Amino acid sequence: MKLDDLFLDYLEYLEIEKNNSQKTVENYNHYLRRFLAFAESKFKVFQPQDITLNVVRKYRVYLNRLKIDHDKTLKISTQNYHVIALRNFLKYLTRRDIETLSAEKIEVGKNPTRQIEFLTAEEVERLLNSAKGDDLASLRDRALLELLFSTGLRVSELVGLDRENLNLKRQEFSVRGKGDKIRIVFVSNTAKNALEKYLNKRMDIDPAVFVRMTKGLNVEADAESLRLTTRSIQRIVKKYATKAGIVKDVHPHTLRHSFATDLLQNGADIRSVQELLGHSDITTTQIYTHVTNEGLKDIHRKFHGRKKA
Repeated sequence: MKLDDLFLDYLEYLEIEKNNSQKTVENYNHYLRRFLAFAESKFKVFQPQDITLNVVRKYRVYLNRLKIDHDKTLKISTQNYHVIALRNFLKYLTRRDIETLSAEKIEVGKNPTRQIEFLTAEEVERLLNSAKGDDLASLRDRALLELLFSTGLRVSELVGLDRENLNLKRQEFSVRGKGDKIRIVFVSNTAKNALEKYLNKRMDIDPAVFVRMTKGLNVEADAESLRLTTRSIQRIVKKYATKAGIVKDVHPHTLRHSFATDLLQNGADIRSVQELLGHSDITTTQIYTHVTNEGLKDIHRKFHGRKKA
C-alpha cells in the first residue's frame, strides 16, 4: 500500500480504536501530511520501506528552517510534535508487519524549559475587581474572570460550557477536557455569587454560559448563535488586565497558571493539582515547580543546620 492510503488507515485507527479526540486526529493529519509532501517532493518516497534515517534527518532540517507566519520558524516543541507523530505512525506500521524504518531509531529532541506567566494574589484581586457594574456585560465579565480563576479551566472548556452543565448548588460540575477526559471542577463562593448574578439577569434561552451582548439577547436565539468565541474571551481578559494596570501579557491561560500556583502556594500537593488541571501526565504539571522549589527553599532555611536542643 502507498503511504497516502496507510495515513488514512492510521487516522481512522486513532479515531476508532484509540478513541482520540477529533482535534488530535486533525493534528496528526496535519503533521503527517507535511512529512508526506516533503518526502515525496525531495526523495520520491511513496512506500513505507522508502522511509530511511536520511529522509527523517533531512525532514528535521526542513522543519527547523521552515518559515511560517510573518517569517517565523517553528518552535522546537512544534517540531517535536511532528517527529512524535511520525514515530507513532511508524510504530503502527510495525504492528501491522509492514516493512519500514524502526521508530526506535528516531530520537525526539528535548523541549526547552517552559516559562510560565502567572499573577500574584494582589494582581488577581485587582483583575477581578476591575470588572464592576450591574449591567449584563459587566456581570458576565466578572463571572467569566471569577470562574477562570476558581476552576483553572482551559479557554476551550470555558467556551463550550453550557448552563445545564453548571451545578451551583453543589458548586461543582464536570468538564470534558483534552483527550475527551472528564474531570470535576469546583466553584468558589465568589465565583458562584458572580455566576448567579449574571445568569439571573439573562433573559435569553441560549444554552451557552457565556454569550456576546446583542440587542436581541432577550429574544429566542439559535443554539450556538450567541456563544462567545475563544478570541472574544481573550479580548475580555486583556481588557480587564489593562484596566487593572497589570503590565504582564495576560491571557485566559494566565489565570489557569495562577490557579495552579495559588493551590501550590497554599499547600496543595502536585498530584492533586494535576487532577484539578486535567493533566494526563505529571510532567506537564511540573512546570509549576517554581512554586514547590520556593517552598523547599523555605524548608531548607528553617530546618537545615540548626543545632539540636
